[in-house]
Order: sequence, then structure tokens, then C-alpha cells
Amino acid sequence: MAPQVSAESRKRIDVAATPPDLIRNFCIIAHIDHGKSTLADRMLQITGAVQPRDMRAQYLDRMDIERERGITIKSQAVRMPWEVDGTPYALNMIDTPGHVDFTYEVSRSLAACEGALLLVDSAQGIEAQTLANLYLAMENDLTIIPVLNKIDLPAAQPEKYAEELANLIGADPDDVLRVSGKTGEGVEDVLDRLVREIAPPVGDADAPSRAMIFDSVYDTYRGVVTYVRVVDGRLTPREKVTMMSTGTSYELQEIGVSSPEPVVSKGLGVGEVGYLITGVKDVRQSKVGDTVTNARKPADAPVEGYSEPKPMVFSGLFPIDGSDYPVLRDALDKLKLNDAALAYEPETSTALGFGFRCGFLGLLHLEIVRERLEREFDLSLISTAPSVVYRVVMEDGTEHTVTNPSEYPEGKISEVHEPMVRGTILTPSEFVGAVMELCQNKRGSLLGMDYLSEDRVELRYRLPLAEIVFDFFDALKSRTKGYASLDYQDDGEDTSALVKVDILLHGDQVDAFSAVVHKDKAYSYGVAMAGKLRGLIPRQQFEVPIQAAIGSRIIARETIRAIRKDVLSKCYGGDISRKRKLLEKQKAGKKRMKMVGSVEVPQEAFIAALSSDDAPSDKK
Repeated sequence: MAPQVSAESRKRIDVAATPPDLIRNFCIIAHIDHGKSTLADRMLQITGAVQPRDMRAQYLDRMDIERERGITIKSQAVRMPWEVDGTPYALNMIDTPGHVDFTYEVSRSLAACEGALLLVDSAQGIEAQTLANLYLAMENDLTIIPVLNKIDLPAAQPEKYAEELANLIGADPDDVLRVSGKTGEGVEDVLDRLVREIAPPVGDADAPSRAMIFDSVYDTYRGVVTYVRVVDGRLTPREKVTMMSTGTSYELQEIGVSSPEPVVSKGLGVGEVGYLITGVKDVRQSKVGDTVTNARKPADAPVEGYSEPKPMVFSGLFPIDGSDYPVLRDALDKLKLNDAALAYEPETSTALGFGFRCGFLGLLHLEIVRERLEREFDLSLISTAPSVVYRVVMEDGTEHTVTNPSEYPEGKISEVHEPMVRGTILTPSEFVGAVMELCQNKRGSLLGMDYLSEDRVELRYRLPLAEIVFDFFDALKSRTKGYASLDYQDDGEDTSALVKVDILLHGDQVDAFSAVVHKDKAYSYGVAMAGKLRGLIPRQQFEVPIQAAIGSRIIARETIRAIRKDVLSKCYGGDISRKRKLLEKQKAGKKRMKMVGSVEVPQEAFIAALSSDDAPSDKK
């Protein structure tokens, strides 16, 4: 983790000599594809944190998936030197993701900062996720510096969007900075403004040490690398520290800062952002959001202000080869450290064998986790169709939490509660009708509507989470020619008319194909799944009925015709009674086979019917 660095480089970024009033901690928040990583690249170049020969595009995006997709998945902290009026300052920047599924990364970063750059594309204007991140920053009382990026584009309208942005945060349009992350124009003004406007970190240097863990990664050779923001006191190498939530103690083997490559330092003081290495190999010992303190002189209370991420979507992950189950378990353990929002527990399926029921923040999060497991750990996985968490109350008053349709209770049900979200949609005014129609079809209720400008509208809807996790975003984009943007957050739960649709093969229930759906959509789901299975399951020696049922009531049926052996092929002419006798004999055999036969469903049919590969993705 720590490469050799020159004495000059070590002196330039030695944090032991940096007082808190010369430190500025900030993050960049924006919608996806508004140029955060490009602006971060220019800042690294202009401040000299990265040498020209080492520079590459999307420097802070370390994962192959991030570089291929052009999106940021993990926050990255980096320290940059910058001089204003002859005074050297240390700027700690955290580059954050822009996708709604990774809001928890943004919330962790905000807890470690005093200010935020609010970045908006000057050709597209404010998007829904920009608003969501802005509100998050305001809740944390951060200094907001508005910046319009991509002013070099021919389609840029900086004056129009500067006014829109200024109205949103209550500033003057002239105060909105105009930059180009691509050419570097205006980036130096941004750095100067950061130093002038963002407050230095505040903390008690003489108090017992307290540092908040805002990120951690697993290094194969060195164990857990923990990224912290020091709030009070000081952390030094070789001192013994305690994790306040778990109570475990370790010796600090190494302390340093990322500039942007790891560089060892003599310690971390108030307001500093850096990394700690304790040699811990157990991935569960370094919890994001935990507080690190001195073991001999511990702090009284942990650092507050960090909330645990809550899974919104659940899906089963199963290895195609059953012998890979232990490998999948170890892979999830390691990935959990890099991704604090991932939740999982063992699950067994009749059809797919042993696997894990995993909780995700959304469909893109599911897609990224699965792709990382397959790439980094060489696994072949099946992911079942995503579902949300339901709370089922029985008539006798007992409650059941259902994350998987197979857990849905039998018996008399009093009510079913489903999770709701508060969705914010930004769209050009010409598409308001189409967006409203879509939201109503998805059982949404309108909460409010505001015109941000004469041609941009903000719609606020309350929607069931189950309706929007699957294909809502794709439908929204297609109805608005790609111009609408969506953000959503948890908004409690509501009772709803939900039913469990079972799929029966030859009269036997197959739990893997069951689904919990709204009763108005139960029939269409049953017809669709029965039709899909009819095309996937090979024909048997006897007729196989595929039925969709709610309880004991059949709502849809398809039939797989039997393979008919040509028993008349040896009869050349002759009496019809001879042929009829052979056919009756065949018919009796089929009837007997139907009574004792079981339907063989090939693994490929399960993969095709259950896999979410065909589901519209949630890329934003």
C-alpha cells in the first residue's frame, strides 16, 4: 500500500506539521456524468499531487468496472497541497459517486467534511440526484460552493443554469463559478474559493483521540486498511487503539495520508483525513461509521452523525456450481468490507441449492456487486429476480417479515405492509403528462409539483418501492426522450392489496418461481411466467400442466404437450382395430406415467426464468 517516496515529497505532505487552521476538508457532489472525476483529475494536476507522467483519465476510479462504465462507485479520499497568498494549505478532497444507489457513500463523505462543491453540468442543468445530495449537504450544515462544469461545450447555457442554481441555494448568479474540468479553465479559482470560504476543522487537540471511520478496504497483503477523519486528539504510530462499537483493541502499525498514493506520516491530528493499518485480517472488525480511540485513555462517547445504510432490494445469489458455495461465502465476507451497504445471509432453494439472500440499495448496486464477485473471485452466479421487504400481519396478530416469496406465510392474513418511497422527478415541462401517467400506472400518489424555471418541472410522488425497482427508470427515460431524472428515498410503509402467486408444475409447487405482486397485476404475472416456462421446459413423455395460482385458485394455465412416439409406424395397412389397439395401449401407458412421473426441470430453465439478466437495468 505504501510505495517509496522521495524526502522532498515526504516533507511536502508531512501532516505532523499541519495545524487545523491550514486544513480544508471538502467533497464533490453531483449527478452521474456531470464531470466530478474529470474535475478531480484537473485538481490533482494543478496542485501537483500527481506527476504528469503518472496522470491518467479518471485517476481516482481504481476499479475496472468504474473505468469501463464511466461511473464512480466508491468514494476516494486524496490530499492536495495548495498555496494562497504565500500560505500553504492542505486540501482533503473526497470524490463521491453520483448514482442514487450509492447515496450512502455520499452521506459518509459528508460526515467527514466541512464543505461541498455542488457540481452541475452547464448543458443539462440541475438533476434529481443533485438536489438530493444538496439537501444531504445542507442537513450536515456544510458550506456549499456552486460550480457549473463543461462550459466549453457548444450546448452549454451557463447564464440560464447559474440563475437556476443561485435560486436553489439562495445565492447571486455571479457567485456561481464557471469551470471546464476538461480544459482546466477556472479550476484555480475553485481551489482559491475553497480555501477562503470553507471553515477549517474544529476539534480539541488535548482531548482523548476520536476518529470516525468513513471507509475501509481489504488489502490481500496488509489486511484491513481503514480510512478515518480525526475529530479530537491525535493518533500516532505504535499506539494501541480501540474500536468503540466492537471493543476490540489493536496496535497501529502504520498511519499515513493518500496523496493520492499512500504516504506514511508521523501521525494524524485534528481535522486530518488519512488511513490506518492495524494488521487486522478479520473483515468484520473494522465497521464503517465506528469511532477509533486510544485504548489507554479512551473517549467518553463515539462520534455521531452516521446512519447505517438500509437495504432496499433483496435478491438471491447462487453459484452455478454448488461446490463454489464456500468460495462465494468468503468472497461476500471480503466484499462486505469494501461495501458497507451489502447485507447477506445464507439461503437454501429447492431448485438452486445453497446460496445467499443479499440486500442491496438498488438494481445498479446489485449489478455491480454481482459483477465484482464474478470478476474478482472467478465465480459464475445466478441472481434471482429482485424483491423488496414486506411485513405480513396475520389475523391472530402475529407478524412475519418477508424478504423472499417462499417465506410468505400460509393462513388467514389481516394486512400486508409494503415499503414506500418519496420520489423526486425532474423533467422538461412538455413531458409532465407522460410522467404523471407513468406514476399513476405504478400506483403513485402526487405530493406536489414546482416549476424550477419556465421549462423545467419538479414532480414529487409517493410510490411503492416494488413498482420502481424493476423497470420504472427505463420507462421514465423512454417517455421523456432521456431528459427526466429520478431520485428517491425511504418513506415508511403502507398497507396494500398484495397476494402471493405460486407456480405449479404438474400439480407440485415450485417455490423458486413464486412472487408477491399486487392483486391487479397477479393475472398478468401468472400468464407471463407460465408462458415463459412453457418455452423453457423440455417436453416429457406425458402432458405437463403449468399453472399459476393464488392460494387454491388457479388464475392461468399453459400445457406442455407430451412427446408422442409413433407406435403406428410398423403398421402398413391392415385393420383399423389393430391400430386402435396400439393407440389405446399407448394412452394407458401415458396415463400411468402421468400418475407416477415427475417433471425434470433443467438447470438452464431455472437460470433463464429466475435470472434478472433480462430485467431492465437501473443505470442512471
